[in-house]
Amino acid sequence: MTHQIQDKNGIKTELPCVLGVRINPLNALSLNEEIHGIVEANKKALILHVNIHCMNLAYDNEWLREFLNRAYLVFCDGAGVMLGARLLGFKIPERITYADWMWQLSEYAALKSMSFFFLGGRPGVAEKAAARLRERFPGLRIAGAHHGYFDKTKNGEENKFVVKTINMVKPGILLVGFGMPLQEKWLMANWDQIDANVALTGGAVFDYVSGELKRGPKWMTGHGLEWLARMIIEPRRLWRRYLLGNPLFFFRVLRQRFNLV
Repeated sequence: MTHQIQDKNGIKTELPCVLGVRINPLNALSLNEEIHGIVEANKKALILHVNIHCMNLAYDNEWLREFLNRAYLVFCDGAGVMLGARLLGFKIPERITYADWMWQLSEYAALKSMSFFFLGGRPGVAEKAAARLRERFPGLRIAGAHHGYFDKTKNGEENKFVVKTINMVKPGILLVGFGMPLQEKWLMANWDQIDANVALTGGAVFDYVSGELKRGPKWMTGHGLEWLARMIIEPRRLWRRYLLGNPLFFFRVLRQRFNLV
């Protein structure tokens, strides 16, 4: 199954659709350029990402599947999703994972004078991530940061304060790291009220960039085994996601491959 979209020149292209979710076949450079184009034109767009965990959640939750498909772009953050797409006859050129891409995007944002607001993580973690990025890229503009431990009820006082804080600085890029599907649910409820050009969902991005959460060795992360490294590092939290979720995803992909869904 594919979805047809039309670009700014009116050219129609077909996008791969995996388990009902369309995925844009992007590399990191083209994704950076897409983000800059939105910010430069002062437009507003959601740019979301998928991995196997997200695909399983979207399969079971129609609201999430629809939210992903309404986004301006959805990029692939997982070797498993790349493999699943390949089994269906689609090619995704690159896995764009935040632990690597955040540094690339920050360098690009510093060059293009795009600003960030970091939202998520435990108290102090987003600020620590911001400090590490500024140390590497002194020209990087991070307009503000706020932890993710607040009452996210849409009309609650804490939630309204967070939205107001973001809107006061009007960032080019709002990066939300609550984990899935909480970050997507929060954006679905609040995005219309937020004065930012681009919203990105980053999961544990602030934990990685701050150094609070370690990654596996490069021989694992660079060869499609980051899921295994993560499970070894956080076995109690993640064993179900990977040991049960990964086989379930591929079972579902094979059902789609042989038209059994």
